[in-house]
Amino acid sequence: MEDSDVAAGPRVLEAIERDARALGFIMSSEPKTGALLRCLAASKPGGRLLEIGTGMGCGTAWLLAGMDAEARLISIDVDDQVAGIAKRHLGCDPRVTFDVIDAEIFLEGSAPEQFDLVYADAWPGKFTHLHQALRLLKAGGIYIVDDLLPQASWPEGHAPRVPTLIAELARQRGFVSVRMAWASGLMMLVRTAGY
Repeated sequence: MEDSDVAAGPRVLEAIERDARALGFIMSSEPKTGALLRCLAASKPGGRLLEIGTGMGCGTAWLLAGMDAEARLISIDVDDQVAGIAKRHLGCDPRVTFDVIDAEIFLEGSAPEQFDLVYADAWPGKFTHLHQALRLLKAGGIYIVDDLLPQASWPEGHAPRVPTLIAELARQRGFVSVRMAWASGLMMLVRTAGY
């Protein structure tokens, strides 16, 4: 089986990626990660999804491509410039709400057990405020994180945090987990019991 050929992505990706290149933004979700996000979103009909780290909106586009008409996505980012590009390309979709907010503030102020999927693509919710992100999941909810395999685009300080994060995710009680040496390096947890 060859897994390097990813099915066609959302049409809007080409325009988003063009804008990302123009701004020198190199942290967008890659197609393999996106394809998995689309499948996971499709597994949550009518679900509530959260994306921590909108970036330019590549991950957002893939999530929307898998969501049904009743599902809703909140996508948050602290950077108004990059999130603005995502909003320009995807903001006409009524299923998504873009919030420009510090993810730490969002996570600290959110009520528990309200999301069916959390995609953590920023430091908060991944390297910091992990427990706040995990408590947002309903039973059966999915937490997914990427960028766990070495990447040239990693910011300073990312690499030494990865082994600690993987170990912490693997020992979470009330969750089952799987590590995937695929795409940029993924790990997924599913909530099975009270947190």
